[in-house]
Amino acid sequence: MKNFLFAIALLAGASHAGADAVDQLRDFVREVMSGRASFTQTVTSVDGVRKKTSSGSFEFVRPNRFRFAYSKPFEQLIVADGQKVWIYDPDLNQASSRKLGQALGSTPAALLAGGNLEQDFVLSVQPAQGGLDWVLASPKATEGSIKSMRVGFKGKDLAAVEILDNFGQRSLLQFSGFAPNAVVAPERFKFVPPAGADLVEQ
Repeated sequence: MKNFLFAIALLAGASHAGADAVDQLRDFVREVMSGRASFTQTVTSVDGVRKKTSSGSFEFVRPNRFRFAYSKPFEQLIVADGQKVWIYDPDLNQASSRKLGQALGSTPAALLAGGNLEQDFVLSVQPAQGGLDWVLASPKATEGSIKSMRVGFKGKDLAAVEILDNFGQRSLLQFSGFAPNAVVAPERFKFVPPAGADLVEQ
């Protein structure tokens, strides 16, 4: 469930001026219509002591189709087909789904794979850090689980998304090998529950 919140819960160099970082995010949403990357996710507890790390691959085609495939330490698949978001746990052989509008809201996936950037978020400049240009994206909706997100770019590439939830827990998604406007087969965003899987409709 935590992976769902942070993944749903997908996506300019450090010398650029701060205002350019916001423009970079706008350009990303406007010009990058698809992509794929590997990612590492680090979730840090509120006290800053406990950390959990997972990794996998991320693919998207705008609007509202994406695939997060977690491979380590446990397999989990999150797929949005444009209508629903599916979550599949191979160990439990359990699949659940939610309508896309209910699942996305003001989440990283909505920001990276959606199409309503400034309708859903307030954007502001953040200081360059760690060789990346950062933009703070604050959700306009107040009832969601996400308090704020920072999006980091290196050159023109999406490099990181840091999420702060309403409980003070942080999740850092770091992307590598990002391929903008990559050709991604439509089948990657279709999910058919395996035979015998338990289905949960939300």
